[in-house]
Amino acid sequence: MSTSQTLSTRWSRAMNRLAARRAGLSRPATAFLSQPEPRSIGYLARGRQLCAGNFVFAGHLVQAPGVSIWDIKPPDAAFAAELHGFGWLDDLAAAGDAAARERAQAWLWEWITRFGNGAGPGWTPDLTGRRLIRWISHALFLLRGQPSDSSAPIYRSLARQTRFLSGRWKAAYPGLPRFEALTGLIYAGLSLEGMRAHVAPALAALARECDGQIDATGGLSTRNPEELLDVFTLLTWVALSLSEQGQTTDDALWRAIERIAPTLRSLRHADGGLARFHGGGRGLEGRLDGALATSGVKTQIDDGLAMGFARLGAGRTSVIVDAAPPPTGPSSAGAHASTLAFELTSGRRPLIVNCGSGHSFGPDWRRAGRATPSHSALVLASGSSARLSNDKRHSDWLSDAPRNVTISQSKAPDGLRFDGAHDGYLRSHGLTHVRRLDLSSDGRGLAGEEMLLAIEDADKRRFDRALDETRLHGIPYDVRFHLHPEVDASIDMGGTAVSLALRSGEIWVFRNDGHAALSLQPSVYLEKTRLKPRATQQIVLSGRAMAYATHLRWSLAKAQDTPVGIRDVTEDALDPAADE
Repeated sequence: MSTSQTLSTRWSRAMNRLAARRAGLSRPATAFLSQPEPRSIGYLARGRQLCAGNFVFAGHLVQAPGVSIWDIKPPDAAFAAELHGFGWLDDLAAAGDAAARERAQAWLWEWITRFGNGAGPGWTPDLTGRRLIRWISHALFLLRGQPSDSSAPIYRSLARQTRFLSGRWKAAYPGLPRFEALTGLIYAGLSLEGMRAHVAPALAALARECDGQIDATGGLSTRNPEELLDVFTLLTWVALSLSEQGQTTDDALWRAIERIAPTLRSLRHADGGLARFHGGGRGLEGRLDGALATSGVKTQIDDGLAMGFARLGAGRTSVIVDAAPPPTGPSSAGAHASTLAFELTSGRRPLIVNCGSGHSFGPDWRRAGRATPSHSALVLASGSSARLSNDKRHSDWLSDAPRNVTISQSKAPDGLRFDGAHDGYLRSHGLTHVRRLDLSSDGRGLAGEEMLLAIEDADKRRFDRALDETRLHGIPYDVRFHLHPEVDASIDMGGTAVSLALRSGEIWVFRNDGHAALSLQPSVYLEKTRLKPRATQQIVLSGRAMAYATHLRWSLAKAQDTPVGIRDVTEDALDPAADE
């Protein structure tokens, strides 16, 4: 982190502390005017783990039976943020028994005692908004069985946090953090006695954020599908809360919901999970479908891209491709070098995936997850199609990324076709990567074609120089296909094919035209709900570019004896934090 960033962070922290202390002078709320129903979904298994003293946050496991959650020393800032955001209340509420309620009550009252005066890392606008939403949503769960006089500290704290948000929401980073802050402020204003005056200004600010942060196609500048779902969920919660109060939803808010819903549908795989690109994961189980159903918006994107992603869907198969340049500037701080990478899901089973975000596993894994080799894409000379900035002030930003990404989608003779090209390797090697994907009309086969082309004279000269540097051995490339951990892969047919067995019983077979060496290599699958990366495998086609045009073909198809319809009833593990 640069000196200027450090000073800015310290200044923001100091202003948050000052605002939190001043907010203590506000008039306390005395009662709930209304209480929104709990919207968020928790996990029963995780609630039971919390009761047993197993704390799993931000990729870390801390085992401390009988210890208060506030006596735990957070391993890092992300762990502390999850503690102070109170998202774990969802899991304790999902457990719902006396033991879970007792812990929720004890830990909430203890937070007020220790941190309620403005101390601790939880006094940021986004965490305060997240915390208010949980406290208000689970108020009945938290106050059940408590004497009336014991609720006074909660009301005082709710009022203080609301007043803090009214003055500090602008300090939240644009995007999801600011949406969280404003949603929490609106929730409090609608639900707490004496806080109604905060609703109108917060709604006006939220409307401005909707117009400014959500583009005309319903996307965010970060191009993170899971972040888009989080924003969409918050907006639907606000709309529902207003409706329950007999108020109409602002036009800008409703237009944003209408723009986002069809985009999320396009980013949803056949199994209901989101495509994992640019730092986003699959999303909590059932959350995407629940948010779409709550919105009531039924429209879909029939043609074109959704937030820069192309979708091919046929039969029980979905293919989602990153078909646009990566984000730039501040929006690229979590972006990946994934141009023209794709994922494929068959029914309820992911088959071809990207490794995902390694953010919860530390800086090395985070950096590795952002690189092109961690995606199902072509990798030239073991590099990435976009690189991290050399500017120390913005070392997390992407630079030297593809500038021109051309795509077309059309009807193929027997299905759907995607054609794409990017110039991410043009400046370094003079080569343009072209990828064609043909999905059959029944969804049982995907045919791919990869080309590396030196097109213009200047490109050919640059390629010649790069080739000379290899002493004419050729510029190495790998086409990588990362497999989901639940796929059982084995080399077949004398090394000319890979057999892929899914837990549903489906068998897929991968083949290529022989222009590149076929191998099965180790890989990882990165999930923020797990304690460590999951081991898996990847199919790799390796070769060398020796001429101005390099060309290879591959195919991925269901085995002929795999039935058209399979009753896939295999139950997934109840605990998403379990390690395998």
